[in-house]
Amino acid sequence: MALMHEAMKLCYDSLMTDISASQYETSLGAYIDQGMQTAESLGNRGPIRFDAEGKLAPDILEAYWRTGFYVFEGLIDSGEIQLLREDMESLLDRAPIDNGATVDHQGRPAFGQQFARSVYSLIRPLSDPWGGTGKLNGRHPTQMTQPKSDEDAPKKVVFLMGGMCQIMDSGLRLYGHPDLLAVAASINGDDFVPYNDAIFVKQPGLGGSVSWHQDGVTHWDSPEWDEGIHGFNFQVQLYDTSAMSCLWVAPGSHKAGKIDIEKLIEDNGSEQLEGAVPLHAKAGDVTIVNRQALHCSFANVSQDQRISLTFGFHRRSSVLGAKGRSASRPMLCTTKVVSTSDLKSSEWPSTREPSTTQRKRVTTIIQWRAESRNSRLIQQTGKKSLRTTTSKTFLSRVSPSKK
Repeated sequence: MALMHEAMKLCYDSLMTDISASQYETSLGAYIDQGMQTAESLGNRGPIRFDAEGKLAPDILEAYWRTGFYVFEGLIDSGEIQLLREDMESLLDRAPIDNGATVDHQGRPAFGQQFARSVYSLIRPLSDPWGGTGKLNGRHPTQMTQPKSDEDAPKKVVFLMGGMCQIMDSGLRLYGHPDLLAVAASINGDDFVPYNDAIFVKQPGLGGSVSWHQDGVTHWDSPEWDEGIHGFNFQVQLYDTSAMSCLWVAPGSHKAGKIDIEKLIEDNGSEQLEGAVPLHAKAGDVTIVNRQALHCSFANVSQDQRISLTFGFHRRSSVLGAKGRSASRPMLCTTKVVSTSDLKSSEWPSTREPSTTQRKRVTTIIQWRAESRNSRLIQQTGKKSLRTTTSKTFLSRVSPSKK
């Protein structure tokens, strides 16, 4: 048995770097079929619904806490998705040709050079940039299969983008979506705080993989540990995705504590973890994934264009006193939660302090979205939603006006 396991491992290791895109797609066929079948049985996808108090419907909360994720179908309307797509198309067209480059594919000055942090991260097509490295706190301990890209493929492709709220007005508006804020309040409590944003880009036949990992870092050994202490991430899908291009999650893994991923993969014999399921989605769907859930995505050898706008929320109690472990990307706040009106210009996540106009724009957007959604709810039910209060609570964390 040991010799057979070793032989399987050697075969798997050789395939990781010596397999064509078509062979790779074929190798995932049976696994995808099983994953799709399991996913359909979980009962954790459907339109968003709220109770009379403006909180998520109890059956949705039950499904989220049971599995560690949920797919809200059709949450973002088509008009808003179109605006987000247009902004993303422009940003990708103006991306640098490589990390650190100052020109785009047409020789023009690349976008983003005015920011202190790079907006774009580029990788080799179909590669796994984090797996088996110490990057991102070493939370991706194993490397995924990296199929060969076509000979005419570009040397580098955009894989990740940051600064969603700064680089695209549509992204800033999306962050203030009242239904998403209501979800955050339902799961984390009204006193929730924003965490992060990232845009994952998986171009057809080129998009890289993200190896199996858990997002949580700071609270695994906390005496206050529970299933929600590391918060969650939203992913807003701009295009239809299939099991070949979307995120995969191990249901219920958010309850397991910190998982020995390397041993799990080794015992399994491959990266195709048994029982995992795909979060396939349509344009306008929003996935929510517990940050303790074990998840990954495979190299995108499909014809899907996947762009996932990702942003997370924490309980305020989980952030108080917490310190990040990334030396390269220090947290804005390490010992207490502060509002942006208290930050010095050197601490603001840009090259300069936001103007009064910028602060008012954030205020207007979030308040307008909350109030317009609340007005529609009153017209429909005659009841005022608690989501306006929730949005104001969030607003006080994000960008209050200066006094």
